[in-house]
Amino acid sequence: MSTTYNRIKAEAYAANMRLPELGLVLFTFGNASVADHEQGVFAIKPSGVDYPQLRPEDMVIVNFDGEVVSGDLRPSSDTKTHAVLYKHWPKIGGIVHTHSQYATAWAQSQRDIPLYGTTHADHLTTDIPCAPPMEDDMIAGNYEYETGFQILNHFERLGLDYEEVEMTLVANHAPFTWGKTGDKAVYNSAVLEYVAKMALFTEQIQPNAPRMKEALIKKHFERKHGPDSYYGQ
Repeated sequence: MSTTYNRIKAEAYAANMRLPELGLVLFTFGNASVADHEQGVFAIKPSGVDYPQLRPEDMVIVNFDGEVVSGDLRPSSDTKTHAVLYKHWPKIGGIVHTHSQYATAWAQSQRDIPLYGTTHADHLTTDIPCAPPMEDDMIAGNYEYETGFQILNHFERLGLDYEEVEMTLVANHAPFTWGKTGDKAVYNSAVLEYVAKMALFTEQIQPNAPRMKEALIKKHFERKHGPDSYYGQ
């Protein structure tokens, strides 16, 4: 394994291996990547390789234009989506894409996940956004590349900051999460799945459940992330 990319290969491997451990992927239904912005590259899971067979040296190195720089295997089919996000959002260091059941169910419903409770508010002050279905001309074009812009364009429309909202759904597809590190992107993927599950149960128990009130949202988010944060469990 080339020493030039050892760090990001090792981190990407570790992030990928956490996904089945956390129950976020079935078979090869997911991928994680870790970027080195100074070198303008990222390491990503190879396509179609089962997790038990995966090794750190199997990670493929790709530049931010989606071109393979190093590696003998074909990179994940979602590579160009990762490349677009890294290229346009320079402060993210890791990306995770899964088809985890509950988050994907919300994506298939084309719905944002409403902010119903404090677990959600500990991480976000907004509903978890769902980017709308892709336009036909984008589908007919470079699909995985356009998926990146589907996410970017939706965040721009909503005025969302990618450093504050580190997760999204893509309509009829599945979730994407990110963070400053691969570990944080995995953490966000697990949180998204947990919140998606609770939101579904909330609506089953009370179909007209109200969104959590703003004062409580602000309190819970700021006690964990604000200038005078103090929360920890």
